[in-house]
Amino acid sequence: MEAAVHEFKTNGFADTAVSGIMNTAGLGVGTFYNYFGSKEEVLMAIVKELFKQVELKVRALANRNSPTLKLLELCSMSTARLIDENRFILPMFSSAVERSDKPEKLPKNISPEFKKIFEEIISRGQSLNEIRSDIPVDIISEMFHSIYQAAALSKLDIPFQENIRLKVKVLLDGIKND
Repeated sequence: MEAAVHEFKTNGFADTAVSGIMNTAGLGVGTFYNYFGSKEEVLMAIVKELFKQVELKVRALANRNSPTLKLLELCSMSTARLIDENRFILPMFSSAVERSDKPEKLPKNISPEFKKIFEEIISRGQSLNEIRSDIPVDIISEMFHSIYQAAALSKLDIPFQENIRLKVKVLLDGIKND
């Protein structure tokens, strides 16, 4: 996985070949297929590991009874930083957009950790009456997902993380229970 991260960062996801990953790892190409069926599978494994880092930060704050909106902001910005530092993750989102009209062709767990973290925080916020409960959890979670796509495709002259920060601020203001 470390070799794949190196290759994805160096060449981009589309221009990385399994042979390049395995050359960097110092192993034969056949060995790759003992662990993964495709470079998309290794990407998903890497993304799961990266999102675990975000989840640990969020859970540590949640255990200190931090306000829900603060947790959502931290989770959003930690994810933005993670994506900004690992731009090879973006094809995963692009792939989801390209296949969105054919849900049966989407990988079953396109971003399970990401979605789960946000849904847990939003549910917690609704149960504590900190987040509006008239909007379903999955709608709010989907809105957070869409922020990363929008920022990645944005033509605005704003750095990626700042773009995310501003969009998250608008979303948090809209879901806050007054």
